[in-house]
This record gives sequence, C-alpha cells and structure tokens, in this order.
Amino acid sequence: MQRLPGVGPKSAQRLALHILKRPEAEVEALAQALVDAKKQIGLCSVCFHLSADPVCEICRNHNRDNGAICVVADSRDVIALEKTREYKGKYHVLGGVISPIDGIGPEQLTIQALVRRVSQQKTQEVILAISPSIEGETTTLYIGQLLKPFTKVTRIAFGLPVGGDLEYADEVTLARALEGRRELD
Repeated sequence: MQRLPGVGPKSAQRLALHILKRPEAEVEALAQALVDAKKQIGLCSVCFHLSADPVCEICRNHNRDNGAICVVADSRDVIALEKTREYKGKYHVLGGVISPIDGIGPEQLTIQALVRRVSQQKTQEVILAISPSIEGETTTLYIGQLLKPFTKVTRIAFGLPVGGDLEYADEVTLARALEGRRELD
C-alpha cells in the first residue's frame, strides 16, 4: 500500500492492520471492487478523462459548451474543476505534463489528439488549466504555440489562496496574483 500516492509507511501499516481486522467477506468485496474498477474504467475516446463508457458523461452532455475546452494534466484536475460548478465547457486530459527528466515528451501525452480536436471543431477558446510547475509551464507554452493558429488560448489565473497571507507567499505566486487581477464588480 505504500506504493499508493500519498500513503507513507505509517499510513500503509494502519491500513494493512485495519484490513486484517475486517471480516474476510468484507476484504474480498474490497479486493473485487478494485479488480472490477480496473477492468471497467478506461479513458474517454474524446477527452481522455476516466470513464466506464467509450465516451464520458461530460462529453455526452449536450448542455455543456462545445466551444470551450479546458486542458488539464489528469483526471484529478477534471474532478477538482467540476466540484466548483463554475465551468460549463468540455475537457481534454493530457495524461501528464512534459518532463524530459522523466522521459515524458509531447508524444507520450494526448497533445496531438487535442490539436486535431481543436482544428476540426469550432472551438472558440482553449483554457489551459495546468499547474504552474516548471513542467507545467513548459507544457502550457508548448500547447499554446500549437493551438494559437486555430483558436483563442487562455490560461487560468494563479494567485493567493483564500485565507493566505501575503508575507508567506513566494514571488512567483505574488507575480501571478498581480497578473491575474480583475476589476471589481
């Protein structure tokens, strides 16, 4: 269990001990649920988000804005954005970010599928919602250059979290907060 993201040695030990205390039928049900999920969940053929169907629920939803595509690194980002209930467009999941040190180049991601999608449909805007790490910035710049000939390309604003103090923010975060400022309503 320690191989799971966010699970350290102590958490893995706690989980293992908890599972060992549970009735065998409950443990078997958990194991079967994991096997079933692995077999049944794949990637949407349109946006590459996790889906039990060939085309995910978001891509099938005719009430969503087909003119906007929000590009994210992975499905966790789609889930986070959907929790806000603010975004009404479609998504495109890259499957990671460009990271030469990890051997991940543009060809390992779904970038070419994104370019085809944007060039073939009437996309008014592509919103790049990729984390502002060095790899994320590289990915954002690369995709932005590829898509500019086809559509308007924007990126989400980055800044200070609610409840955060200016004195504890780093220079890059403060600079992004200033760049992403907007007029008060």
